[in-house]
Amino acid sequence: MKKLVSVIVVLGMLFVNTSGLLAQEAAPATTPAAAAVPEAPAAPAVESAAPAEPQEAAPAEESKSGLSELHNGLREKFIEGGVTWMTPILLVLIVGLAIVIERIIYLNLATTNTNKLLTSVEEALKTSGIDAAKEICRNTKGPVASIFYQGLDRYGEGIEIVEKAIVSYGGVQMGKLENGMIWLNLFIALSPSLGFLGTVVGMVMAFDDIAIAGDISPNIVAEGMKVALLTTIFGLIVAMILQVFYNYLLNKINSLVNNMEDSSITMMDILVRYNSDNSPKQ
Repeated sequence: MKKLVSVIVVLGMLFVNTSGLLAQEAAPATTPAAAAVPEAPAAPAVESAAPAEPQEAAPAEESKSGLSELHNGLREKFIEGGVTWMTPILLVLIVGLAIVIERIIYLNLATTNTNKLLTSVEEALKTSGIDAAKEICRNTKGPVASIFYQGLDRYGEGIEIVEKAIVSYGGVQMGKLENGMIWLNLFIALSPSLGFLGTVVGMVMAFDDIAIAGDISPNIVAEGMKVALLTTIFGLIVAMILQVFYNYLLNKINSLVNNMEDSSITMMDILVRYNSDNSPKQ
């Protein structure tokens, strides 16, 4: 949760700085003094044999200019779509990406080499007993090691209690893996809804302009239609971006859950063999 809050704070600061730049660039920047200065007479051309610049820097400059044009174009469309209606869509994107980044970090940290862990636990049980196996699980990060520890901690109560503990704590770990996904699903549905709301508002603005002017012409309805179309476009783009990350996270969670279930079954087999080998023989 602390990681999510820190990511949201950083992204919020970036959003505030971007909004300030947008407001500065949206204001007219013409200075009468600069326009009133007459042009200086051109100096006579002097032929000089200047060395040719290396051509290797040309692709880098082209890529920078392309990114700059894309950035400027997005800023212009953001302002043309109306800050009032585009800002909620941008906030949905920022918060959604913050959740995505936090979930990617958490799920990557939750990934464990279960085969190595099972081998270490089995060897510890054979050589040193339950306490050594619990120590290995305690020093290993991830939900699988936590599930193993809960099962080993209740080994003295019987195999059936161990199985119930593994199943119950497995459900708890599954809930932690899916934490935040419901909010991401909400933002996927909310962003196009905000875009459609801007569409309706833009249509109302267009009809208001027609009623005021008393005439239907492209120049009158253009502003309202522009707001209507741009909000819809940006809302759909945000929804598609978040949907891609949502499917990636869902696939990652399913992979971890399947790994947890498979390793839990193997762990139960190991404990059953250990119990049979150490039970008193009649």
